[in-house]
Amino acid sequence: MLRLTQVVKFSVAIVAAVTMLFAATMPSHAASGTVRLHIVKAGFIVGVGGGSGTLVFQGKRYHLSVGGIGLGSLGVAAVDLVGTASNLHTAADIAGSYGAAGAGAAFVGGGQVATLQNGNGVVLQLQGVQAGFQVSIGVGGMTISMQ
Repeated sequence: MLRLTQVVKFSVAIVAAVTMLFAATMPSHAASGTVRLHIVKAGFIVGVGGGSGTLVFQGKRYHLSVGGIGLGSLGVAAVDLVGTASNLHTAADIAGSYGAAGAGAAFVGGGQVATLQNGNGVVLQLQGVQAGFQVSIGVGGMTISMQ
């Protein structure tokens, strides 16, 4: 009887180990969501910005908070961005710091296009219209958090 119990326990342990190994090797399926951001930014040499937005992921709407800082900016502008967030495993993956480098200018209105990635591997592909006067040359970034 004791030997049968040991065999059953050993068999259960083997099945559990094989199941965990199989689950770990299965590819994780990432999904995409829709992002809308409204950001206001101002600066003279060092620029700051902030705003809000939403993520629609798997039929649910999540509220976002956006903050950021940039070097080499001058002016005041607001931008409304719309796009996709890809490589999401959960909605919380969108939270994090995003970096970008580039140059741009807008006076009264102008198009903005950006592709950004955070440490979770989430890629934002955004486009929109900027209103106001903003000239920037240098490095900038933003941080997105869930509310």
